[in-house]
Amino acid sequence: MIFSDYNKLNITFCGMMGAGKSLIGRKFAKIINYNFLDTDSLIERKTGKSINQIFNDSGEIFFRELEENYISKILLKKNYVFSLGGGVMNNFKLRNIIKKNSFNIYLKVEKNLLSKRLESSKNRPLISDINIKQKLNELMKERENFYKEADLTIKNDKKISDTINELKKKFNIYD
Repeated sequence: MIFSDYNKLNITFCGMMGAGKSLIGRKFAKIINYNFLDTDSLIERKTGKSINQIFNDSGEIFFRELEENYISKILLKKNYVFSLGGGVMNNFKLRNIIKKNSFNIYLKVEKNLLSKRLESSKNRPLISDINIKQKLNELMKERENFYKEADLTIKNDKKISDTINELKKKFNIYD
């Protein structure tokens, strides 16, 4: 497969909430014939609770422990595209596994566009009932340096097809 040149088992998409990791990841997985898995959806399935419920019932620290537990295991699979939760890259252990086992792609989106995308979102516990732009500022300051360590940065601020075409071009994928 095209990613064997990079000696990686999988592809991971990282970036802020609302960056399009799940949407782009799912489409890209189909193109390269890999399985797709959204890590937040995995946690919801495994716990039987929404991310909001986990945050409300047990707090963010507990959620981050669940995230580390589940993701550290699934990243050992092969031929997967993973959409990572926005905070995954803050975790030192997970960052090391991601670097070792996956080709990591940072989907970068400008803060104003992220804010617009997230305005009506109801299932984002870190931005519920607060000033979205202010919280995005905080989170971006906290996470941006980790995102920038990715193997590839792609801007996802236009049409989905533009982002997919950019990925295909980067990896010499021709239909």
